[in-house]
Amino acid sequence: MSHRLKMAMVGCGAISRVHVAAIREGARRIDITAVVDIDRARADGLAQETGARAFADFDAALEQGDFAAVDVMLPHHLHEDMALRSFAAGKHVLLEKPLATTLDACDRILAAWKRAGTVFMVAENTQYWPEVLTAKRLLDQNAIGDVVTARGSFAIPPLPAYYVGDRPWRLDNSIAGGGILLDTGSHWIRPLRMLLGEIDEAIGVFGRPYAPMQGESLVRGLLRFRSGVVGALDGLMKEGPLVPEPMFRITAARGELTIERPGRVLLWDAEHRDGQQIGDVGGYQRSYPGEFADFAAAVLDGTPLAAGPEAAIGELRVARALYRSAETRRWERVWE
Repeated sequence: MSHRLKMAMVGCGAISRVHVAAIREGARRIDITAVVDIDRARADGLAQETGARAFADFDAALEQGDFAAVDVMLPHHLHEDMALRSFAAGKHVLLEKPLATTLDACDRILAAWKRAGTVFMVAENTQYWPEVLTAKRLLDQNAIGDVVTARGSFAIPPLPAYYVGDRPWRLDNSIAGGGILLDTGSHWIRPLRMLLGEIDEAIGVFGRPYAPMQGESLVRGLLRFRSGVVGALDGLMKEGPLVPEPMFRITAARGELTIERPGRVLLWDAEHRDGQQIGDVGGYQRSYPGEFADFAAAVLDGTPLAAGPEAAIGELRVARALYRSAETRRWERVWE
């Protein structure tokens, strides 16, 4: 078995820089040997940064490049095609979330992966978010007793690298498949599933405070977990000032846990009524190195992934249930 993993980066947009930094920090056994983008200037720029060979066409990269794995960072509507082509070529695949925008597409991707027999990871980086892992450890240790309720909340401006400029694709429903729930929302749904278990039902409402986005830029949802606990999911994108608030709040019988910016877990209980910081200050960006380390270990060492690709269907199903509930105005089942 090889001791190093040669990887092609497919898509050289803003997220590719985050992935390059994460590989350098957390997965030094990965060598970026090819970069692919239909915008040759972007491919050339990333090639210069990484020392990889640049391609403007994926077929050319498959024919002429030297890599065993692909890191797919393309608009959502291209995920299925690129995953199927990669599996057909026998490549290991790291696919940016969401797995796909429809359940049928998810099924086709997973079937192709099983035929290929290679390693497949959906890049939901929050699976490796240090503060979420700390909170999960505390809950597993029964540090605050039985959970009563929880809330995941994000409020973000339209970041220029992703939502502003020359026709950003995330603003187009035909490409993105939805608004902030389908995209950013998955980063809050996965931690809630990790902390509280699977979600059975959802109900929600939507708004569009950020007018350039065709999909929702406001989501208010309630989630009923299989344990019977009901939690909340709140998401907002708008221009102008936003007040900082906890990204996650877990309320239990003997206290609370909060995950706050810039990356602190606070324990609130009878002994720590002002909140005790648990662990070091981390931050959302600290989730990416662990993601790549896990992928490299799965390919090179045969280590099981922290979460298989099927887990990513859960985020899509929760989003779809919330979309349906906005139309029906009632609770909708997540796992039909």
